[in-house]
Amino acid sequence: MTAPTECPDSVPDLYRRHLSKGRASLAEFTGGAMEVSSHGAYVVGADGRRFLDCGGYGVFLVGHTHPAVVEAVVAQARTHPMSTRLLLEPTAARAAAALAAVTPAGLDRVHFVNSGAEATEAAVKLARVHGRRRLVSAGGGFHGKTMGALSLTANELYQEPFRPLLPDVAHVPYGDVSALADTVDADTCLFLEPVQGEGGVVVPPDGYLTEARRLCRERGAFLVLDEIQTGLGRLGTWWGADREDVSPDVLLVGKGLSGGVVPVAAMVATDAVYEPFSRDPFLHTSTFAASPIAMAAARAAVETIEAEDMVGRAAALGRTLLDGLRRIAADRCPGLVAQIRGAGLLIGVEFRDEHTAGAFVLELHDRGVLVNHSLNAHKVIRFTPPAVLTPSDVDWLLTAFDDAATLLEGTL
Repeated sequence: MTAPTECPDSVPDLYRRHLSKGRASLAEFTGGAMEVSSHGAYVVGADGRRFLDCGGYGVFLVGHTHPAVVEAVVAQARTHPMSTRLLLEPTAARAAAALAAVTPAGLDRVHFVNSGAEATEAAVKLARVHGRRRLVSAGGGFHGKTMGALSLTANELYQEPFRPLLPDVAHVPYGDVSALADTVDADTCLFLEPVQGEGGVVVPPDGYLTEARRLCRERGAFLVLDEIQTGLGRLGTWWGADREDVSPDVLLVGKGLSGGVVPVAAMVATDAVYEPFSRDPFLHTSTFAASPIAMAAARAAVETIEAEDMVGRAAALGRTLLDGLRRIAADRCPGLVAQIRGAGLLIGVEFRDEHTAGAFVLELHDRGVLVNHSLNAHKVIRFTPPAVLTPSDVDWLLTAFDDAATLLEGTL
């Protein structure tokens, strides 16, 4: 049967019929708005309306459709977008070298995958082949929703329908060094985020990562830092690990590695830890992993972040936004906001209840600003704007926040 070139059904109808009834219903809260194009800091709707994108779950650090990334991907698509996996492929080698050049010291072995959850799965398997069969993660942490990654994502809401999950998994309070000391042993692979994103932008106490690294080394445990959301400049440093000059055994990379153009993620490890995967290249594989088109995006993204000092820009913009949001909240809605916190361009606004957080998301949407709620902390909305914001973009964001705060303070 030949597929029709045009479908008479509306997009919400198609979602209900073929994708998700729940997603279609959720769209009703925003008037069924659709995104059809994007550039820089903006997403454009089907009706031509522009939205300042401060959401995107941290993907768009370099903005939407950055010319350098798009051109690299288009050129690769025209020549050799997918590989046979039988021959050596130069685009993957060059992307790996570009990524390894900016990772913390000693992390030189790159294993490319298609998503952050797959990077987590690869790290779990690598830990298992080394005999570290006990997995430990932090409460509130988010590491993905595939079965292995979900075992580490400490949220009953997502776990319960899919039990039984992986055995021998423990969760400890985030930021609690004594809990780590009571839990980590030689059989452990410890997964931590330098700053918890989906947990509500939770910044740990100073020295937490350093102590985690020390405990793992002393006891022979593996340390995996999940920087899928925090890495590649999002926190105003190349990596969250850089905040304490920590080098883990394994680093998980994603989101920004795509350059906002092609999905791609990676697990990066030390020589010693990666050795089983290096020795047997068929031990853990994926048909589409390290596809040339994704490798072109990854290399261009890393080079763009470096060439345009996106890390420094994220740090400066983050300070401006954090100061501005805190000032507005204190002036306009002190009764609604519990705390505003963050690092670089990962900023969380915690409200006193979930209803207010939801209302704020909708009010910002009405004012042309897109933000994300936090999957593991429903009272927290997250701002993850690109590092390409202009002064007028900053004014747009802060004005929208001010207007929404003023309105909701008087009605809730």
